[in-house]
Amino acid sequence: MCSVAIFDYGMGNLHSIAKALQHADPGASVTVTDDPGAIRRAQRVVFPGVGAIRDCMAMLDQRRLLPALHQAAASKPFLGICLGMQALLEESEENGGIRCLGLIPGRVVRFPEGLRDPAGQPLKIPHMGWNRVQPVIDHPLWQGIEPGSRFYFVHSYYAEPAQRRDLAATTDYPAPFAAALAHDNLFAVQFHPEKSQAVGLRLLANFLRWDPAR
Repeated sequence: MCSVAIFDYGMGNLHSIAKALQHADPGASVTVTDDPGAIRRAQRVVFPGVGAIRDCMAMLDQRRLLPALHQAAASKPFLGICLGMQALLEESEENGGIRCLGLIPGRVVRFPEGLRDPAGQPLKIPHMGWNRVQPVIDHPLWQGIEPGSRFYFVHSYYAEPAQRRDLAATTDYPAPFAAALAHDNLFAVQFHPEKSQAVGLRLLANFLRWDPAR
């Protein structure tokens, strides 16, 4: 039986993520926890998040979860979602500039003002709703997911990885940005798989079966 710990640091759609993981694999043991011991014992870890990066980093420190997070990120299949993806990079320009976890080289930047689609129509910030995701690497988490599948996004900031090899997928708004990152045993997505219906559940099921050592 696969055991999964969802980091509970007071931010994120924890119930919906837990429910989606359980639906993706009814045999999985899914725990929402802020107990470092439970996180260490779990075979896989999910790091969700919504809101501001400053609050995310403060809550991780306040709940003394940083050592457990770093240990999990070094040793287990690890999935970051939305803000949980952005926090993996080195820094974010949100909130005037915030140091992040530094697990993936790169930074987080805001969509510029005045974006327009190819027809010249203004694009709103935050980027909210369904958009197509184009994988740029062959990765086990894309198994069974057609290129160009639509996933659900809600964000005003996006990741800029320092190394092209860490880029796993892009989405256009209107220029391509990083929709997913892959770095060793880390996989992270800017979209919300738990809100992305069948393709989101497939990605979560792929994560529950993923063996980074292969």
